[in-house]
Amino acid sequence: MAEFTLDLNDDQKAVRDWIHGFAADVMRPAAAEWDEREETPWPVIQEAAKIGLYSLDFYAQQFFDPTGLGIAMTMEELFWGDAGIGLAIVGTGLAAVGVLANGTEEQIGTWVPQMYGDADDVKLAAFCSSEPDAGSDVSAMRTRAVYDEAKDEWVLNGTKTWATNGGIANVHVVVAVVDAELGTKGHASFIVPPATPGLSQGQKFKKHGIRASHTAEVVLEDVRIPGHCLLGGKEKLDERLARAHERARTGGERVKNAAMATFEASRPAVGAQAVGIARAAYEVALDYAKTRVQFGRPIIDNQGVAFQLADMRTQIDAARLLVWRASWMGATGKPFTSAEGSMSKLYAGEVAKTVTAQAMQILGGNGYTREYPVERMHRDAAIYTIFEGTSEIQRLVIARTLSGMPIR
Repeated sequence: MAEFTLDLNDDQKAVRDWIHGFAADVMRPAAAEWDEREETPWPVIQEAAKIGLYSLDFYAQQFFDPTGLGIAMTMEELFWGDAGIGLAIVGTGLAAVGVLANGTEEQIGTWVPQMYGDADDVKLAAFCSSEPDAGSDVSAMRTRAVYDEAKDEWVLNGTKTWATNGGIANVHVVVAVVDAELGTKGHASFIVPPATPGLSQGQKFKKHGIRASHTAEVVLEDVRIPGHCLLGGKEKLDERLARAHERARTGGERVKNAAMATFEASRPAVGAQAVGIARAAYEVALDYAKTRVQFGRPIIDNQGVAFQLADMRTQIDAARLLVWRASWMGATGKPFTSAEGSMSKLYAGEVAKTVTAQAMQILGGNGYTREYPVERMHRDAAIYTIFEGTSEIQRLVIARTLSGMPIR
């Protein structure tokens, strides 16, 4: 088991510096253009693929970092570069985590490589869980998966929304209801292979922030997929459903929901993204405060500005520590007895929103224009109190975990 340390090792520092260079030299110069275009930045993803930054091998290495800090470090540096482009690069990862969390070894080996493609033929993947009437309330999910035993096929029908890469992805991972009586315990995850008939893109959303990341509805109309596309396999699903029915009758062990397993595994990584955005905005504000002269002196000479910067840096460091703790705990098998994963995402998301707003304030009128990047950073940060579980949902998870009570 890896010992806890706040020092990155030499290999981690080398990777961090490599990613930082890509973020500074490739992502930042392109950020404003792709934010305005509101399109997937394929050329940037292609560049990331060429150097191995967008690849299964790279993310596997970081995912299996025994300290747990590989993914957190990667996310912070990429999102320091730009959140919209960063999400376009890492959006495939949520689908990959969905397979890693719920799939068999054979499914992982078959489908995860197809999510990335290669440098000559870049692919994307999409994780489809939210629905128009089932965002935070996953119990309201309506997408159904029905097993056709005669053909050993699953038939999926429904509409998913807020899907990163939805409709343009090579592989879609779809969460659907297989047993409505069990509520969230009756959900399962499915692979929809490339070019499967019946899957189409619905509305593409025009967003406040993270505009370079494609977000759309995914419509499923009598989508037939082979039986082996059920993540985990039918035998495992049947056993899980039987335990859930037994628990519903008698009480007993908690059966984990498929989508929740994915979100729990990804929350510290999302928190790291928020830390990267906050750090980027803080650095712009610090530099501006040291060089902007008013009344004959740099504005950082004023306590009103200097104290804001002190608070911003303190909050960023505190958020990073929460993210690193949760990442380390996840990698070393320590249970989140106090919902530490949710804590990291909650606090980092709130910090990103606060710090980017403070950065705009320090820049004054300039901060409100698109001539400076903090305006874009503030728009990007807003999503971090909403997606991957709203701040309110994170607080609910934490409160339930601490109290053991079904708080509503």
